[in-house]
Amino acid sequence: MFSAHINVEFCNSVKSIQYICKYVHKGADRAVIELAKAGDPEAATDEITFFQTGRYISTNEAFWRIFGFPIQEHESAVIHLNVHLENGLWVYLNQENILDCANQPQRTTLTRFFELCTSDCFARRLLYAELPTFYTWNIFPLMAKKKARTHFRKGCFDA
Repeated sequence: MFSAHINVEFCNSVKSIQYICKYVHKGADRAVIELAKAGDPEAATDEITFFQTGRYISTNEAFWRIFGFPIQEHESAVIHLNVHLENGLWVYLNQENILDCANQPQRTTLTRFFELCTSDCFARRLLYAELPTFYTWNIFPLMAKKKARTHFRKGCFDA
């Protein structure tokens, strides 16, 4: 398949996995370099030298960045889901928005979940806490959109 010799070793210890993962998240390597003109006689006798610290990128990381592959993916594992009784929403009123709040009730993730269940047969089979695993919430307008790839996410309720 590869037409090459590949050395594969088996890791059976948690320590070896921790060792590998430590270096993935440790950050970039640093290098200290000195800048001087080639053949400059004063540079050899200069007692005060100027050093510059720079970031070192290995050939593997440079290749990965040039081709635009993702270095790390950060996704929140817990998503806040609103829970309330029917017509029991928190409403913030002031003189300008009294009529708007009375005429248009606020939409929450719970009310949008009920609306989604009326139109999507797959969503009907899910519990409210399971929805973030298969759907993502668009903030404006507040609506659930089906994910292309599923990542495990947990829904969290207020107590």
